[in-house]
Amino acid sequence: MKLGVCLNPAHAPGTPVSETAAWDVQVVQWAEELGYSEVWFGEHLTVPWEGCPAPDLLIAQALQETTEIRLGPASFNLPLHHPSMAAHRIAYLDHLSGGRLNLGIGASGTLTDWQLFGIDGLEGENREMTWESLDAILRLWNDPEPFESQGAHWTVNKPAPLFDGKLAFHLTPLQDPGPPISISGLSPESPSLKVAGERGYAPLCLAFGGEYLRGQWATVEAGAEAAGATPDRESWGIVYDVFVAETDDEAVDLCLDSGVGEYLREFWLPLMADVGLIAMYKGDPEMTDDEVTPDYFLRNAAIVGSVDTVVEKVEAAQAETGGFGTLIQGGQDFRGNPEPMRASMELLAKEVLPRVNGGRS
Repeated sequence: MKLGVCLNPAHAPGTPVSETAAWDVQVVQWAEELGYSEVWFGEHLTVPWEGCPAPDLLIAQALQETTEIRLGPASFNLPLHHPSMAAHRIAYLDHLSGGRLNLGIGASGTLTDWQLFGIDGLEGENREMTWESLDAILRLWNDPEPFESQGAHWTVNKPAPLFDGKLAFHLTPLQDPGPPISISGLSPESPSLKVAGERGYAPLCLAFGGEYLRGQWATVEAGAEAAGATPDRESWGIVYDVFVAETDDEAVDLCLDSGVGEYLREFWLPLMADVGLIAMYKGDPEMTDDEVTPDYFLRNAAIVGSVDTVVEKVEAAQAETGGFGTLIQGGQDFRGNPEPMRASMELLAKEVLPRVNGGRS
């Protein structure tokens, strides 16, 4: 199992953007120092608690402070970008990264982002746009000939060279045939994850409970089976809320007293109740929504605790899902007291991971 970080990013509305960006870059630096394999950056335009509308810009900043760790958007929401521009920005960023760019793409699942662009996501238009866009991007990168393409949502034309090549399409990614692609999916029967299986892309999922995750992998398998392929569980990355401290109570208290507790109280758990998904976190279906408090969530639905507890919870997650390749730590805001976050990441990398991977003492 490998380690990653996903920076939604989770920051309170109204916090200076320069401060939150600096914190996110600091987390990336720690991740590289501790041997994490990858960091992902979310893209949301109309989510004040997850306010990163341009992950490529934040990635470009983090690239200047790192040398080895792989970075990528998760997700670069293709319905929100014209394919011709997306193809250029991704290719350019791949060159800036020296070939350590991962490309996480998604169909965008945020209702207000859809409204901002006039997308009918409730009828699946966002998914249609995603695959039309991705196919156009890949063709721009890999088809050497000029072409004219009129899709259902975009017109994409690759121009022929003019004036002896003085004007020409010329920018393709550094990695051949392009950055590794990961697909984000939310629901257990996510059409996006089915396509991931069909095309051999790596699936990226949020830890919405064991039943959700098992359904998501079954969807990846169904897509792969339809294409005559076998999906690789090692390619599967799952984002969990992870935090490690000396004792279980200390880990929970540190989270509750930081931006994690604020994020859960003010945004995430109320949002899950609003959209009808809070039941995923209930150990007892008879629980009321109000009983899923931040304290309850951290102790029962997250991977939070001492080293021993976190090892047990990670192993339980592996067993519950059938196995996955990368444990991706959800981004957490400890700007007011950074040391516990740094210590948690070190414990995860140096004590938890070796034991999970078979190096028990």
